Amino acid sequence: MEQILELKNAHVHYGGVKALDGIDIAIREGEMVALMGPNGAGKSTALKAIFGLAPMSPGKVLWHGSEVRPVSYEMVDRGISFVPQGRRVFTHLSVEENLEIGGITVPDKREVKRRIDEVMNTFPVLRHKRKQKSGELSGGEQQMVALARGLITDPKVLLLDEPSLGLAPKIVKEVFEKIKEINERHGTAIFVV
Repeated sequence: MEQILELKNAHVHYGGVKALDGIDIAIREGEMVALMGPNGAGKSTALKAIFGLAPMSPGKVLWHGSEVRPVSYEMVDRGISFVPQGRRVFTHLSVEENLEIGGITVPDKREVKRRIDEVMNTFPVLRHKRKQKSGELSGGEQQMVALARGLITDPKVLLLDEPSLGLAPKIVKEVFEKIKEINERHGTAIFVV
């Protein structure tokens, strides 16, 4: 399988603090990769560096072997989606409106509707709650909204930052079963910390 995404010799500093010190990560097509470590080890920073949210100096991101400048909206256009930690949903918007926002970069709105229906098949509980405000959902349901929103762009790589954070063990199992299903059904490469 082809390496589709690489982080090479990544260095990130927050003021005088080294968050990353020369790390390399490679993700192959359809692969699931997990980065584990203690709090403060730089796991989230690695995702942010790939997505253009943490400036590297030095370091580079390769997409299909070619160096790219990591700018968030350009990474989405390339096929990379980032789901940050903390179930970041727009709590005052409905589930469906959250998913529509996930498709804001997709020019064909009929295609966005089709993709929303597709992610509703992956997360059937959301179909029944599509008009409900996301802030009224349980933590596990909000995480499913965040994952579903990340899928609306039909990514080739899905970057997940601690998708189990703050969830009950039963819900954690359900969320990771959905992540595995996304990988198997869509062939989406998954990078999870």
